[in-house]
Amino acid sequence: MSFPHYLWLNTSPSLRCFEQPLLNYLSKRVSIARWEYSQTQDEASSLDIAIGLLHDYLQNTTHPVHLIGHSTSGLLGFLYARQYPEKIASLTLLGVGADVTIDWQVHYYTHLQALNRKKVLSTMAYNLFGCYDDRTIEGLVKILEKDLDSSLSPHSLWQRANFPHNGVSVPLMVCGSLDDPIVEATELHKWQPFLKASDRLHLHPDGGHFFHFFQSQQAGKHILSFWQSLSLLNQLKVVVNPG
Repeated sequence: MSFPHYLWLNTSPSLRCFEQPLLNYLSKRVSIARWEYSQTQDEASSLDIAIGLLHDYLQNTTHPVHLIGHSTSGLLGFLYARQYPEKIASLTLLGVGADVTIDWQVHYYTHLQALNRKKVLSTMAYNLFGCYDDRTIEGLVKILEKDLDSSLSPHSLWQRANFPHNGVSVPLMVCGSLDDPIVEATELHKWQPFLKASDRLHLHPDGGHFFHFFQSQQAGKHILSFWQSLSLLNQLKVVVNPG
């Protein structure tokens, strides 16, 4: 069985439902696998451990893969691509700013210093999904609570992780939304100095932090276009540099 050329990263199992529409759209057009990382409350949240496990998984492939991930999953892909660029054909980041550590949890911990947990989570659910129905908000709060307990995040109540603003050597696409309350448009535009000729920055007019859920078809079309451009570029290199 051949190893897929496209790999979706997930470090937030409780948020899996919000990536499914885009993953379904892409899987109808390319063979894409999902790699998932989860942890218990007793385990330390370690990006290094996740990078090591992802590298072990990618040892099974004989060709570079196209990585794609949202938020902290994208952060993992970014760090992996910097450490093992030879394993990566391209990197697609969804809802990841030039400060790659920004996620919804860093906002949560910031507000938790002034408000109680339930109030902060209810506000986060409303801001993230724009829902007005109390029952829906309650369900979303439960999902966010699970994400706090089982997802990989470099942040906690006591500390916030920081990485230098920089790029990657592999082809890069960054997708975001102009109305994202977590990764604002200004943070997405900060990618510009690090973009190479093959790279792309695409901003959706709306959709918020989970634009890939609300605008899955539009996001999918842009991602496929990026991958196709790399395929055509590689074909051109073969023609220009035969043998």
